[in-house]
Amino acid sequence: GAIELEDGIISKSGYAILDDSNGFISDEKEGFIKKESEVDLYVFAYGHDYRGAIRDFYHLTGATPLLPRYALGNWWSRYWAYTADEYLSLVERFEDEQVPLAVGVLDMDWHITKIPERFGSGWTGYSWNRELIPEPEKLLKKLHDKKLKLSLNVHPADGIRAYEDAYPAVAKRLGLDAASEEAAIFDIADPRFRESYFKDVHYPLEEQGVDFWWIDWQQGTQGVQDPLWLLNHYHYVDNCKRKDGGLILSRYAGPGSHRYPVGFSGDAFITWESLKFQPYFTSTASNIGYSWWSHDIGGHMGGYYDEELQIRWLQYGVFSPITRLHSTNSPFNSKEPWFFTKNTAEIMKHYLRLRHQLLPYLYTMNVATHEEGAPLVSPMYYFYPENEESYRVPNQYFFGSELMVAPITEPMNKDYQSAKVQVWFPEGKWYDFFTGREYAGEVVLDIYRDIESIPVFAKEGAIVPLDGSGVNMGVDLPEVIDWYVFPGTHHSFDMVEDLDGARCVTTLSVDWNLGTIQLTVEGETGILPVNRIHRVHVQGSQDVVVELENKNATVEFTVGEKQTVNRNEAIFQVLKNAHLPYETKEHLYRRLVNAKDANEIINILHHEDDELRGRLLEILFISEP
Repeated sequence: GAIELEDGIISKSGYAILDDSNGFISDEKEGFIKKESEVDLYVFAYGHDYRGAIRDFYHLTGATPLLPRYALGNWWSRYWAYTADEYLSLVERFEDEQVPLAVGVLDMDWHITKIPERFGSGWTGYSWNRELIPEPEKLLKKLHDKKLKLSLNVHPADGIRAYEDAYPAVAKRLGLDAASEEAAIFDIADPRFRESYFKDVHYPLEEQGVDFWWIDWQQGTQGVQDPLWLLNHYHYVDNCKRKDGGLILSRYAGPGSHRYPVGFSGDAFITWESLKFQPYFTSTASNIGYSWWSHDIGGHMGGYYDEELQIRWLQYGVFSPITRLHSTNSPFNSKEPWFFTKNTAEIMKHYLRLRHQLLPYLYTMNVATHEEGAPLVSPMYYFYPENEESYRVPNQYFFGSELMVAPITEPMNKDYQSAKVQVWFPEGKWYDFFTGREYAGEVVLDIYRDIESIPVFAKEGAIVPLDGSGVNMGVDLPEVIDWYVFPGTHHSFDMVEDLDGARCVTTLSVDWNLGTIQLTVEGETGILPVNRIHRVHVQGSQDVVVELENKNATVEFTVGEKQTVNRNEAIFQVLKNAHLPYETKEHLYRRLVNAKDANEIINILHHEDDELRGRLLEILFISEP
């Protein structure tokens, strides 16, 4: 559950202090050097210009790097001793179930863990366990053929010992006494060890097909520098040599860690308390400029079997920076959708598909984080710092520039088969991203959703591009872009796509007053699929879809009949699902549908319990007057 967090560089008081007295100086020749004992303070005095403070923090420390596109898709990770055949069968099952993946992770059992006692612990290891994976190159090639990237887990603390495949090369380079099995003691600050660590140990594995590393450092200090800092720095810089960009998975090492994405937040307990803390934790981390968090979606260990908890966690995970399913080494704990009952499996598959549909939007926000200092996940007070309500919804956040999310992090009320979350709607109009239902702003409202739904809202005028090409493994640029546009006045969205160093920007502009849609495609258009088409879905109205070819064009559209909620039908559904006596339902329904106006309905509800009243009040709030 919740823990106390360190200070960031913004404050409601208008100023904040960052103490960097224990920081390091980086020197290209000497590496990281410990500073002399001194007080080293940075004062950030930005009033309530929180976004300005974060942008200048990046100016001071360096920007958040651009993530490779594949990092934004679904990750499969499990602490489990897979054989090569088992892992391939698993990936093929995801394909057969039409659930896309982009990244595969092999936890520590990819390497030998049962070692002679004289060498100590088997946590550190760099030699393939060939009993499980006899031909690593073939496994990695098959995964790459399926358009997956692969990461291996490493615990580097125990160095390189004599049983490792790489030991002869390491011993030769470092001048070790191989006859006495002299170990290469882990010291990432030592340039000689570091050279061998990469060239002799990691590069051969990368040549076999490993794309990036999960650096699972056992926390603690060693020497004058924190090894975690150095591991993150040198691994990330080294991985940036790859043509598709750099990536690591590691722990947060303090202010400035945003330069080495992505962050692994540690082993999460499988409890509602743990889930409830993650949205607040993730958005608050933006206050120190740290945007790209990878949580154990669904929880890692402990806790209990709870399918509702798994669904809610995955729904949040889709609308979090990195969607990485993970679980510990237990036959009773895994996150494959089909590990659960049929209904839960179908819901999970739906949301995993949605994550890949969101890739065009997510990658554009990735570019905004890198180039504009705009975190993917932002607290509400970044945009409404003078409104006290923005500080009272710690689990509500902006997800990029167009969407607002309020994940459900508590169990449903079994009597009504739905759960609630309190949502603050800022000024203007807001639209349910999935149903198009309209909510008026400047109100705090309890929102209720069944197990299949998560509250996601598009702001007035929002434009959200999705991949409409169907279910595919990997993260290829899509042939079909589904643009979801929400009522407003005039708004534009620049969708950014990169491939092999080339960039194309597709801009969709919608003028609701003139009834026009303008599409502009600029840049390296050769990277795009030849037969790309665009489908513009006009939300808030009935069945309006405009199809465009992939070229500059302006077309007119007619707004369809406004989408409204049939009040009586919605009331019927709430009562139908409620665990109430039939006579009570019938009596209450007759009174509600015969009520003359909203005031009479409110008077009727005044005598009902809070749970029923709240669900019906939401209907009144979004239904036609």
